[in-house]
Amino acid sequence: MESANLAPGLLLAMPQLADPNFSRAVVLMIEHGEQGSFGLVINHPSPIKASELLVSLEMRWRGDDAAVVWAGGPVSPSTGWVLHEPIGIAVANTGGTIEISSSISLSTSPDRLRSIANQPPRNVRLLLGYSGWGPGQLAREMASGQWLHTAADPKLVFETPPDEMWNAAMQSLGVNPTDLFVGRGVN
Repeated sequence: MESANLAPGLLLAMPQLADPNFSRAVVLMIEHGEQGSFGLVINHPSPIKASELLVSLEMRWRGDDAAVVWAGGPVSPSTGWVLHEPIGIAVANTGGTIEISSSISLSTSPDRLRSIANQPPRNVRLLLGYSGWGPGQLAREMASGQWLHTAADPKLVFETPPDEMWNAAMQSLGVNPTDLFVGRGVN
């Protein structure tokens, strides 16, 4: 696979990936290039409620009371991101939002967060932290079998329960998760 095709897409952590931050992780890849890679873990909910986070930022959450904040990765855990379905021209023209795919957008500015929190779209996810790789690091990890790659399906991203997401993504590749085992390979 050409490395340029990793973003947008999903990385699926293989069982032999020892980092606990990525246990059965599904990572939405946002950027991948010679300078490094950036993605967000989308299936690790945190214990923080969205309403609690926004109160601490002096904002009000008008979405689902049960909505939680997601652990986007181990890097900069106080940095916030808003993953959501496209939300219209009026909001999109004010800046702070990038289109990941035709069905997935990422917003980064406090003004955008305030606007989304006030009128959340159906498909929205608040995340803290991100997953990052330095130049060549992700290519090395993929070559050693630590990750698989698949397309960024918005139904998987937004509608699949987090505890089922990794299995569903593996199955979309034709991989039966129960057939996977931790192996070290030949030295």
